[in-house]
Amino acid sequence: MARLPVPARTRLAGERIGAHLTAWRKLQGLTAAQVADRAGLSRDTLRKLEHGETTVGLDVFLNVARVLGTLDRLVEALDPYETDLGRARADQALPKRVRR
Repeated sequence: MARLPVPARTRLAGERIGAHLTAWRKLQGLTAAQVADRAGLSRDTLRKLEHGETTVGLDVFLNVARVLGTLDRLVEALDPYETDLGRARADQALPKRVRR
């Protein structure tokens, strides 16, 4: 099965996230080898993540965020009930499926 091209906004978001992870690593005085080892991945895979490659798995991203101490903040940032829309609709039951 052929992969669809990565949309520009998605690619740019990946690059920004990668740059942020690199900055967190450097702010903590950690080498790429240390982070890769603690996250249980290769330095090459960490390099791909830090350069914003969108083919890196979610598990890799989450493990690196955990090692850098940013996992909880990441999870909280995606909590829909911490948004105006989520709070406004919190009393409504979410549908089991969303159909077109």
